[in-house]
Amino acid sequence: MISKSKLLLVFTASILSCNAFQQRIPSANHFTIHKVHHHHPNKISSSYSRSSSWTTLTTPLSAVEGDFDPESISRSVEEAQTGSLKSRLKSIYKFTRPHTIRGTILASIAGTTRALIDTPTFSVQTANWSVMLPKAFIGMIALLMGNAFIVGINQIYDVQIDKMNKPFLPVASGEMSKKFAWICVLLSGTVGPMIVYNFFPPLLFKLYMTGWLLGGIYSVPPLRTKRNPILAGLTIATVRGFLLNFGVYYAVKDAIGQIFEWSPKVTFIARFMTIFASVIAITKDLPDVEGDKEYNIETFATKVGVDKIAKGATFCLLMNYLGAIYTGVMKKASFNTVPMVGGHLALASMLIYRFRQLDAFSIKSIKKYYKHIWDLFYLEYALYTLI
Repeated sequence: MISKSKLLLVFTASILSCNAFQQRIPSANHFTIHKVHHHHPNKISSSYSRSSSWTTLTTPLSAVEGDFDPESISRSVEEAQTGSLKSRLKSIYKFTRPHTIRGTILASIAGTTRALIDTPTFSVQTANWSVMLPKAFIGMIALLMGNAFIVGINQIYDVQIDKMNKPFLPVASGEMSKKFAWICVLLSGTVGPMIVYNFFPPLLFKLYMTGWLLGGIYSVPPLRTKRNPILAGLTIATVRGFLLNFGVYYAVKDAIGQIFEWSPKVTFIARFMTIFASVIAITKDLPDVEGDKEYNIETFATKVGVDKIAKGATFCLLMNYLGAIYTGVMKKASFNTVPMVGGHLALASMLIYRFRQLDAFSIKSIKKYYKHIWDLFYLEYALYTLI
C-alpha cells in the first residue's frame, strides 16, 4: 500500500519549489502611484512616475502582477534588444504568466497525489516508475503548453489594453515582438494537443481540446468571450476549475490501470475549485477597470465597481469555505475532519483578514487583495491531499 507520508512530503516540497516561479520583485527601485479620487466612488485613475512630488512607495506591486517600475521595464526591453538567450528566456518566462503556471503545477501534483492515495492497491515499491514518471512528465508539459497557449494568445489580442493595465507584460512593453509571441503561441498550441493525442486516452484529448478551444475564443475575435463577464467567468471556471482537476485525476487512474470512479473527494474539489475559479475570473479584472473602460471591455468590475465586486467575491469564497466545512461535518466517513473542517476554517479566517485590509481606492491594495486570492487557491491544493 502506498505511503501517504511520502506522498505528502513530496507534495509539500513541490509547493515550496513552486515559489521559484514567482516573478522577480525589485528591492531597490521605487515607483509611485498618483491616485485620483473622482466624484464617482468606483472610479480609480493611476499613473506611475519617479517624481518625488507624489507619495513614493518602496514596496513593489504584487509579484503576481509583475513589476510596474518604468525603469525596470525599460531595462528589460533594452536587454531583449540585445538578442541574448538569457533575455529571450526571461521574456518567455513572463509571457507564460508564472502565477497561472503555479496553479497548473500544483493542481497536477495534488491531483496525482490524491489519485494515488485513493488507490489502496497502488504500492510505491512495486509501481512501474520507468513508465509512470515519463508519462507524468509529458502530461505536465502538455498542461503547461496549454496554459502558455491560452495566456499567450490573450496577450497578443490584448496588447493595447495591457499597455495601460499591465505594461510589464513582454508583448505590451515591447520586450517580445508580436512575431515571436505568435511563434510561441502556435508552438505551444500545437505541441500540447499532439502530446495528449499520442500518449493519453481519447477522453482526455477531448477534454484538453475543449479547454484549448474555450481558452482561445476567450481572447480571439469575433467571439472574444472575455467581452461578456458571464461568458468570461464560465470559461475560466470550466477550464481551471473542472477540466483541469478532473482531467489530472482521470489521467492518473488510467496510468495505474484503475477505472475512474467519482469519489466524494474528487467531486468536492471539482465543485469547490470551479466556484473558486469563477471568483478569480471576476476579481482578475479589479485592477484593470480603467483600461477595460477605455477599450470597451465589459466586466463586472466596470459595471458594478471595485468595492462591490470585492465584497461579492469575498462573500462567495466565504460561502464556498462554509460549504466545505459543512461537508466535512456531515460526511465524516468520507473526509478527514481536521483538515476538512479546521483547514477550511483557517483559510476562511485568512480571507476575512485580507479583505479587511483592502482599500478599494488603492491600486496597490487591490492587487495585493487579488494576489492573496491566488494564495488561497494554491493552499486549497495542499488541503486536497489531506482531506
